[in-house]
Amino acid sequence: MSLTRRDFAKRSAATGAGVALAGSAGVLATAPGAVAAGPAEGGAADGPGYGPLLADPEGILALPAGFSYRVVTRTGVTRLDSGEPTPSHHDGTGAFAGPRATTLLVNNHEVKGHRADQPHPVPLAAGLVYDPAAGGGCTVVEVAQDGTPVGERVGIAGTSTNCAGGTTPWGTWLTCEETEDKAGQRGMTRDHGYVFEVDPHDLAAGRDPRPVKALGRFAHEAVAVDPRRGHLYLTEDADTPNGLLYRWTPPSGFRHGRGRLRTLADDAGTLAAFRCFDSGGRFVDDLSRATRPGTVYGVDWVEVPDRDARTTSVRRQFADGEITRARKLEGLWWADGGAYVVASYARDESPVRHDGQVWFYDPRRRTLTLKLRFGVNPDPGRDGAFDGPDNISVSPHGGLIIAEDGDGVQHLFGATDDGRTYPIARNEMNLGTEEEPEYSEFTGPVFAPDGRTLFVNIQEPGLMLAITGPWRRQEGPGHRR
Repeated sequence: MSLTRRDFAKRSAATGAGVALAGSAGVLATAPGAVAAGPAEGGAADGPGYGPLLADPEGILALPAGFSYRVVTRTGVTRLDSGEPTPSHHDGTGAFAGPRATTLLVNNHEVKGHRADQPHPVPLAAGLVYDPAAGGGCTVVEVAQDGTPVGERVGIAGTSTNCAGGTTPWGTWLTCEETEDKAGQRGMTRDHGYVFEVDPHDLAAGRDPRPVKALGRFAHEAVAVDPRRGHLYLTEDADTPNGLLYRWTPPSGFRHGRGRLRTLADDAGTLAAFRCFDSGGRFVDDLSRATRPGTVYGVDWVEVPDRDARTTSVRRQFADGEITRARKLEGLWWADGGAYVVASYARDESPVRHDGQVWFYDPRRRTLTLKLRFGVNPDPGRDGAFDGPDNISVSPHGGLIIAEDGDGVQHLFGATDDGRTYPIARNEMNLGTEEEPEYSEFTGPVFAPDGRTLFVNIQEPGLMLAITGPWRRQEGPGHRR
């Protein structure tokens, strides 16, 4: 049932929702330019986090005192079980309990274009190849409880630009192609821009890879599954025009489970894009309009006309005024009964500039609440200010874990419910020069199922890292699934 604008306005007046929600326990904010509390630079003793970051003599990862890291995989250096080198461009990652107390990590490799143009594409493992011309895919990394790598093997190959993705309640990984290339473009032999399912426990289940076309063909970023209702939420990282947030509703009688998605007809269920309106019933054209943490929008869903985008990209099938857009819709994570959604930044292509937003979609109330907003960072090269949130996860120790993909210094940081942020790690691998330093983004932060190890990637030059230390409870979400 859709939530009408009149219903939303009545609810807002009765409960104090809408922009008046700012100041509740559910609001997050961070500097610079934040409305609520700013970040705890370095992590004060009475604040959240683990203290200041200490420089790494190895020049890889700065961490708080008492924390350490181990390199799990490294592009071109570590080897797969087959003897081939670890692929490049580590991105979204899912963690699963493995055999003998190990952790299985499905690691996306965001390799774009033709594989012949890439020094370290995902190897073409027999039976696991979708398009032999494409260089992307996933590897499955097995890690012992202490972070020691046990092995790495191909989960899927021949896909393109595998960016984020998401775990499922039934123990599989959904890998997302952030591209709209069709057969014949960039040397591709098959259409791309789909979601594929990878089973880390049974790679044979993924033989003869089949895209889940019911979820649409567009520049997919991430996906999250509502375990109660069976809906899938999907973000689109695109512009000209800005991308959309989608919801897929399964067909009547469909039951989720391992391998079930690949049995769906190409047009199964309903794929719809979101349409937001404020407490006064006014249509919201772009999420950047929200500048105050605590802003609440009502949400309706508008069916996609042609989900396979045969002639027109999905986001271009809607006229202005039909749906709500946002620049750089990125990370997506299901927790606390809803979906956390990241809009990484907005510039001149959007109504209002910002350096990041984190929203929370509540499917029961059919509302979208701005939890965290980053004002434009005036000095990205200065350590201590955060911008450009990208991949996101919810920590078993409370709060959000956010990977930074902004300008200048790159951090992995946490955020709590009460408007405070704190650093967890800083990338110290300078890919530029001393005069003009350049640092790659963090990707795929995720805790092992036992909560002891935080895994994260540095996309270039391509590392997976295992971080351990004195984790402790932080205020915020992360306690309910």
